[in-house]
Amino acid sequence: MGPVSQTLPPPPPLHDIRVIDLSTVIAGPNCARYLADFGADVIKVERPDTGDSLRNMAWRDPRDGEGLWWKLVNRNKRSLALDLKDDADRDLLLRLVRDANVLVENFRPGTLERLGLGPDELHAVNPALVITRVTGFGQTGPYRNRTGFASIAEVMSGLASISGEPGGQPLLPAIALTDEVTGLVGAFATMVALHSGTGQVVDVSLLESVFQMMGPLLSLYKLTGEMQPRLGAGLPYTTPRGTYLCSDGKWIGVSASSDTVAARVLRLLGVGGDERFETFGARMANRAELEAIMIDWCRQRPQDEVLRLFDEAEAAAGPVMDMADIAADPHYAARQAIVEVGGTPMQGLIAKLSETPGVLRWSGRGIDADGDDIRANGWGIRP
Repeated sequence: MGPVSQTLPPPPPLHDIRVIDLSTVIAGPNCARYLADFGADVIKVERPDTGDSLRNMAWRDPRDGEGLWWKLVNRNKRSLALDLKDDADRDLLLRLVRDANVLVENFRPGTLERLGLGPDELHAVNPALVITRVTGFGQTGPYRNRTGFASIAEVMSGLASISGEPGGQPLLPAIALTDEVTGLVGAFATMVALHSGTGQVVDVSLLESVFQMMGPLLSLYKLTGEMQPRLGAGLPYTTPRGTYLCSDGKWIGVSASSDTVAARVLRLLGVGGDERFETFGARMANRAELEAIMIDWCRQRPQDEVLRLFDEAEAAAGPVMDMADIAADPHYAARQAIVEVGGTPMQGLIAKLSETPGVLRWSGRGIDADGDDIRANGWGIRP
């Protein structure tokens, strides 16, 4: 009997892409993380003394004291400590740039230039390099030099102005929403630039990333003068839509954003055929009445019954879940939406590719964990 042939799994789709990650905290490093998750060789560059401030931000792993955010955002990256004001360290960086495909940074505009590492200098070393620059307000415009954080982008993009209860204070997201979105925007824009085959600068801002999420609200205002009000969990163009309390103290979320689903919900609520609710326009004109019916219907039933009835009616509803619910949920488990990387539970890959999937290899590493190898061998042979 002859030898059994083995088919090796295909390499991840970005296995031939080399990325230098000079960025800090969340948005820029997330851009590089998404590339690393799908196989890019990413070298994370940090300050030698303190490293990236994300290491010490928010919650820590009780087992080893490492930052949980650090472990997630900088997974799959090699770690190198460099002082960019030191000639030898800057020379090492430029040697890495020579064979890199991408450099990600999120310093204030002009900082790279003051270090002698601006796009002109980097492209002189590697004309094909894609330089992804992530800032609060972009590389141009009157706000370019302002200090930029996600929360500031959220208040200046229109998001906070429509978030909150009617007549209440504008609210900010309870997560680093804009940082997370901007990381995805940065990864997408970087891949577009790489596909172009032309070395260039990719200018990504927190402000414009979250502003893109506002849909047609700017068009609505410019064309009609109308502005979306704060409606708590509601939306001005669909009802019922929101979160509703059930008789057992548990909450559900409901959306009836299409006529067919709305018709099913109305039949379930016992108001099918009611002229007040037959069309989008009618439902909007009678929002208060329909919301009151929905609230009362849910208050009379426990959550599991509400969800069963919605499921039987093929209408859209789901339980309001916290992290304890999510950690125990069979769908999250079946989809590998939660995985362990280096023994730390965290989100899995953001998308599933059928033929060339991404690979999660390790969580965020210690400061300069790969420094000796990179100093001796440059890009060398990746782990």
